[in-house]
Amino acid sequence: MNDRLKFERSLWAEGYKRIMGLDEVGRGCLAGPVVAAGVIFDPHTQIEGVKDSKAIEELQRNILARQIKEKALFWTIRCGTVAEIEERNIFWASLRAMQKCVQVSEAQPDYLLVDGHRYVDSLVPYTCLTNGDDRSISIGAASIIAKVYRDQLMRELHEEYPYYSWNTNVGYPTQQHYDGLSAHGFTKHHRQNFNLRTTKELKKQENDD
Repeated sequence: MNDRLKFERSLWAEGYKRIMGLDEVGRGCLAGPVVAAGVIFDPHTQIEGVKDSKAIEELQRNILARQIKEKALFWTIRCGTVAEIEERNIFWASLRAMQKCVQVSEAQPDYLLVDGHRYVDSLVPYTCLTNGDDRSISIGAASIIAKVYRDQLMRELHEEYPYYSWNTNVGYPTQQHYDGLSAHGFTKHHRQNFNLRTTKELKKQENDD
């Protein structure tokens, strides 16, 4: 059984008080923002079932998201916009979204646990953990609240743009999503520096018109 408090417990023992777990969701999507979350727990917090959000059924994920928000010492959610993704690339926008979480004035973390293998230069000490959302309760919690937020956002956008099945694929590349792109083109929420399969043809058609 994974000890998902191992890293936090060690850092608490060293005297760190505000250890923020950071994770992001939505990097592989064709549409919508990349969403990051930061979570800080009190050392005595106990929440059963926190792990990688993708490994949790949706109903349980929603329940855990509510528990995390109720019990966390601090939590925040920040987005990397489609404009930011297109300005540089998805990896940069993901790191920037996590950095926004750290920079929230009320956060004041004294240590960061970051999912993945890389983070930005930071005055706050940090450790990057590959598969951190399944190894650290703080990172796992960030993964859960970020995914619940982003899934809900994409389902709301589906009401305005019903052609891409965002209510089920939440922006990820599926056949229904590609079918919608082929039939209706891209929206302002699509990442045009991603391979949308129809982008070049549509731009050529616009220029010909």
